[in-house]
Amino acid sequence: MGWAGRINRVKGDHGPLRESAGIDQALYVDDNVETSLDSDHSPSAVAERLKVKKRSHISDWVLGGIDGAVTTFAIAAGALGASLSAGAVVVLGVANLLADGLSMAASRYAGARTELERRQHATAIEYRHIKLVPEGEREEVRQLLAKKGFAGTDLDRAVAVVTADQDRWVEFMLVEELGFAPEPDEPASAAIATFLGFLVCGLLPLLPFIADEVVDIRGPAFWSAALTALAFSVVGAVKGHLVGTPRVRAALRTLAIGGTAATVAFVVGVLLRDLV
Repeated sequence: MGWAGRINRVKGDHGPLRESAGIDQALYVDDNVETSLDSDHSPSAVAERLKVKKRSHISDWVLGGIDGAVTTFAIAAGALGASLSAGAVVVLGVANLLADGLSMAASRYAGARTELERRQHATAIEYRHIKLVPEGEREEVRQLLAKKGFAGTDLDRAVAVVTADQDRWVEFMLVEELGFAPEPDEPASAAIATFLGFLVCGLLPLLPFIADEVVDIRGPAFWSAALTALAFSVVGAVKGHLVGTPRVRAALRTLAIGGTAATVAFVVGVLLRDLV
């Protein structure tokens, strides 16, 4: 079947769903992609993939990277607006880089730790409820599964399977009733990923000013803006990839956010220049 015929076949079978989900047409018309998807979803491949619990901290890195690039370049822009020296830009920037980066990492750690403690507390409560009022907990499972479309003997069997093992029963209640994520964040690694993203991206706007202090380069402000724009674009593109939006659009949006923050900081620096 030619590509046009295959497109028509797919549209006939899945057109509304595919269009509403925004799925790329190439996914349906490329034989290599379909072959790869088939192999990725074989019973053995699925079992291998699901037996390993994975928790990605890419989103933490992206969040830290955007914040680091925005705040550090904004400080540099404000210092330049106030006509401060390159050395002053470095001092202010490095101070912000470490203080704000550690603060953000600490906040991420505290948030993840709080969520983990909430999960542990809820787990203890669920085990206690299962022990004291098992039939009431089974009814909760039944109603939760009924909302997912189970009915009749299928519902009875699904309830029996879920409640046959207490650990599985508690995990089901944590996710389906209480809304916890299937895999909790690990506080320390989440904080480290956030800090590293902040540090790496936040350092870029300062590199030209640091270099200017060492070798006296020309136009450190220009190179700082260029490196920051690159950081915004890369982080924005990664963010777009993660959330499924066009990478160019996500990169431009992040660049606009960072540019706005830098512009505001520069204007404030100019207006308050006489105070320095």
